[in-house]
Formats: sequence, structure tokens, C-alpha cells
Amino acid sequence: MRIFLTGATGFIGRAVLSELLQAGHQVIGMTRSGDGARALEAAGAEPHHGTLEDPASVRSGAERADAVIHTAFDHDFSRFVENCEKDRHVIGALGEVLKGSPRPLLITSGVGIGGAGHGRLAREDVFDESHPNPRIASERAGNELLNAGVNVAVMRLPQVHNTEKQGLITPLIAIFREKGAAAYIGEGRNRWSAGHLSDVARLYRLAIEKAEPGARYHAVGEEGVETRKIVETLARGLKIPAVSIPQDKAPESFGWMAMFAGIDMAASSALTQATLGWRPLGPGLIADLEAMRYP
Repeated sequence: MRIFLTGATGFIGRAVLSELLQAGHQVIGMTRSGDGARALEAAGAEPHHGTLEDPASVRSGAERADAVIHTAFDHDFSRFVENCEKDRHVIGALGEVLKGSPRPLLITSGVGIGGAGHGRLAREDVFDESHPNPRIASERAGNELLNAGVNVAVMRLPQVHNTEKQGLITPLIAIFREKGAAAYIGEGRNRWSAGHLSDVARLYRLAIEKAEPGARYHAVGEEGVETRKIVETLARGLKIPAVSIPQDKAPESFGWMAMFAGIDMAASSALTQATLGWRPLGPGLIADLEAMRYP
């Protein structure tokens, strides 16, 4: 297939790009910079200049493709709500191109949107319309397109990791370094699901090849790692103390990360594995955190 890939030079996008090319697909990769265009050409992809702030530039890339994978997202979490709304507009623009055709669109969301209730694993067959995570805007946009006849599916991400980056944990490290202590809330029993970057990239490829309208996939290799264990691992790496704080001190200790710090984000990928024959093979989150360098 000729696949238009947004976010092609990003952390996840680069891995998806490599996976698609190795499988024999042609890729049009979106980038905002000349350096990004040169990197895409060197990798064997066709660069396409576009930005999330200009949905028309994204739409023009999709017009030349047989399928679209949307991994791009503005990760300035100090403007998270605004950026989720921006993603909704971009998804809508992509859908306009694909209406009236079977060409698949694979968008990206978070596993929390499949929350099945307190203490229970999020599931692929659950859509929590009332979930407080602003990223729900992405799935709402996808649902609107699905109802309009677009072949759209959703990839829900946990904490995607290798030894270089680890989802929300990477900015958490910067916060802990600045504060001089690594904090968890209460007993630190809330869990975060995780997936190794190589496994996640392979799952994106399998999902776009399957092209099943309305499907939701969880890129989860580990259903739930307790935040206390994550924080204590980071504390050892940073050589700072690990401390417990009460919930009401979260804004002071975490800043913008307070909205995530105490949330249970455990999730299952049982249905994903059964549907696509996907099996996570990469190292676990704690193994990567222990193996990484802490500057």
C-alpha cells in the first residue's frame, strides 16, 4: 500500500515508518522541517510538508495515499486540552478525504478511553464517553467519521517506551530532577500500562493491513505497572529520594502532570492479540528504565 503517515519523524512515527518500509509498503511521511524531509528521504520515504496547525496541508497528503496512519500529536502538555481539540480538527480533515472510499484511516488515542470502571482493566470493546481525559476528542472525531462511512480504526496507546523515551514518564523525569525528589501518590498502587516501541510499531502495521472499520486496538505489552515501582526505579536512576505524597499535594509536586499522576491506567490487549495475532516481545518498562542513561 501507499500509506500517508503523519508524525513520521516523531518517536513513534519513526518506528512505524521503519516497520512499514520493511514490510514493503510505500510511505509518504509528513514533516514540518527540511531536516525532517531529508531524514525521510534517507529512510526511503517520500516527504510531505505539513503541520497540524494547517489541516489543509495534512489533507493534501492523504489525497495521494491508499491508507492513512495518524500518529502526529502536539505534546506540549501545558496546552493539552487545546492540542486534543487540534487533533480532532486534523482527524476531521483526514476523514473528508477518505469519505466515499474503502481507504482505511488509523487514528491514535489512549488506553484510558476504554476504562471499564475503577480498578478494572481498560478494554478495546469499551468506549467511556464520560472519561475526563481530553484525548477523548480524538475518538469522538473518529466515531463521527465512522458514522459517516469512513473506514476508521483506533490505536490506543499506553506508556510507549524504549531506553530513550517512555511516554509520560519522560517529562516526569524532568519534573523529578527539578524537584529533587521522586513522588508517588498515597501508596502508589495505581497502575500504568506499557508497550515497547518495537511492539507498538508492529501493531500499527498489522492494524492498517487489517483495515477493519470501527476496530479499537490496545498496544499493551504490560497490563499494569504500579506507579510506586516506576517512581522508585526513577529515584534510583536519578539518585534522589522516592517519597509518598497525599493527593492534595499533587499539583505542587507534579505541575501539569498532576492530572495523570494518580490515575489508574491499566489496560488489557487480549482482544487485540486475538484479533491480529499480535504478541508483545520487547523488554518491559522497568527493564528499559533500569537500562537507560540518566544524564
